[in-house]
Amino acid sequence: MTNVKSAGSGTLYIISAPSGAGKSSLLSALLEIMGPELAVSVSHTTRYPRPGEVDGKDYHFVDGVAFEGMVSRGEFLEHAQVFDNRYGTSRQVVADQLATGIDVILEIDWQGARLVRELLPGTVSIYILPPSQEALQQRLQDRGQDDDEVIERRMRDAVSEMSHFDEYDYLVINDVFQEALDELVLIARGGQLRLASQCGRHAALLADLLAPAG
Repeated sequence: MTNVKSAGSGTLYIISAPSGAGKSSLLSALLEIMGPELAVSVSHTTRYPRPGEVDGKDYHFVDGVAFEGMVSRGEFLEHAQVFDNRYGTSRQVVADQLATGIDVILEIDWQGARLVRELLPGTVSIYILPPSQEALQQRLQDRGQDDDEVIERRMRDAVSEMSHFDEYDYLVINDVFQEALDELVLIARGGQLRLASQCGRHAALLADLLAPAG
């Protein structure tokens, strides 16, 4: 199996946020702006699809037995329990994407982020926060996907989740959507200008520039 540490010039990003902070909407807009140079790794999960979600696009939806089999075979870069469900990131998929020079985003919680950073110290991590607890609760209610009891539990878990924001490299506050999106674009554009990324992207040019004159 490919070792993710030996992947090519692509940059691996982690983006974490409490449920309801607007991460999915921001990432959708970011991917539209960045185009094929940036991709989101599709995680495996044991939870049921939400309305509108597509298997293989939003998540790879698997049952608990299949998920446990992948764990036992060491197929996950990281995996974690979130609420009543399990989520995991495929080692091979991430390695293959990075090897082509594509920047890859992992949408994972702080537990998974901590594991990935230990394995891949060069990973760039971003945490997205809501402007207030009140705004977060309102967003959860506006989604219309959960009853009051579930929302209360999500709010309690969100406080615990958000307490880990200081483990990340970048912090984005999603108060005004466009401002938060602009900040994410700046981070992604900056990552593309890092030496390792530029060397991979412009290998032919650099070789030509450094060839003996004459």
